[in-house]
Amino acid sequence: MRTVLIIDDNPGVGEALSLLLSLQEIRPLVALDPAQGLALLAREPVDLVIQDMNFSADTTSGDEGVALFRAIRAQQPDLPVILLTAWTHLESAVALIKAGAADYLAKPWDDAKLLATVENLLELAESNRALHQGRRERRRRQQALAQQYRLDGLVHASDALLRCLELACQVARASAPVLITGPNGSGKERIAAIVHANSAVQRGPFIAVNCGALPGELIEAELFGSESGAYTGSTRAREGRFEAADGGTLFLDEIGNLPLAGQVKLLRVLETGRFERLGSSRTREVKVRVLSATNADLRTMVRAGTFREDLYYRLNVIEVALPGLAERPDDILPLAEHFLAGRAPLSEGARAALLAHGWPGNVRELKNAIERAALLSGGAPITAELLALPAATLAAAALRNLDEPSRETVAAALAEAGGVVSRAAQALGLSRQALYRRIERYRLDEA
Repeated sequence: MRTVLIIDDNPGVGEALSLLLSLQEIRPLVALDPAQGLALLAREPVDLVIQDMNFSADTTSGDEGVALFRAIRAQQPDLPVILLTAWTHLESAVALIKAGAADYLAKPWDDAKLLATVENLLELAESNRALHQGRRERRRRQQALAQQYRLDGLVHASDALLRCLELACQVARASAPVLITGPNGSGKERIAAIVHANSAVQRGPFIAVNCGALPGELIEAELFGSESGAYTGSTRAREGRFEAADGGTLFLDEIGNLPLAGQVKLLRVLETGRFERLGSSRTREVKVRVLSATNADLRTMVRAGTFREDLYYRLNVIEVALPGLAERPDDILPLAEHFLAGRAPLSEGARAALLAHGWPGNVRELKNAIERAALLSGGAPITAELLALPAATLAAAALRNLDEPSRETVAAALAEAGGVVSRAAQALGLSRQALYRRIERYRLDEA
């Protein structure tokens, strides 16, 4: 239940506010002096504080309330506080609002106005709490994954990619085939390499074959090897990728391009570990972990008769569906910074353009855009124009920038506010929730 701490030396105020809040299903806690209030705050979960400004008889300066407010801020910097007093000191009110107080109400209060303020602040606090919990949980999962598995320096910040990594690492130790699906340039081979690095055959070779880059008539020879004279131009016997990957992992990229004849052989290898080289009747046997990837819709290909249904189900024991970069925007700026490797800073315009672009070429396109911009910038800040993105993207980024505080602006506001989010949000004209979103987007919480 939501909890509001009332700190007021007048027991009647505590009773009246307690009754008012209880009717709204809000749990009230009452303290009659600052020490009691701070003690309650230290041991009870509190979502909001309503505090008086004067506690001693014949005192109307508000100094006690200012001291209490600062003590609360020291304990819980982002806890919303409503100031309540019969003695209105405008200067004190303005100063404390600037310092982060949520509101300043005069006694006698208006029940409707006070309840509206309390509800709004509690709702905001709940949103902030959920946001914080979500970020803490994601960091915990990221750290746990990094401690338990080899991720080979993969840059990731989004929940979507984190879920893919967790699944890939979870199935890495098993010998079951893994099918990695996703659009071109999304990093399927990196995921395959991570599966291998955490597999039982990690000490064996990792052999990658792009089935889409090989002529159809040579794929079988490439995968299974060939004897001399097996095909035109074959002058000597050569081992295939399955033999080369024996004791390790074979990664078959663009598996949808494998001809039907090759699919039959692949299915047999997957089921028995046996195969024959092209032009040979001698059966060979290998122990290979097979990972495959595709950007094609294999189900549609199965229905069209261009991909064997039995092979599809054999390969698709575990599917890791990798989302495109546009579906995980939280990864865009960290990846851009990673590719830059400190060669040049990103301007706010460039950041906005990177976030506004749709990235049909995914991570590969982003890497190329950053490489180009880094070369042309000569170490100066990278502008949106240097990224050479479509004009529509730059226009959308420019419009977005009109109302969007830059990373530097947000960082400066936080520094000016001494890290107090509520105060920085007020200076920026944002709600706390909106500022938290920008802190997360700009990764200022990791600075």
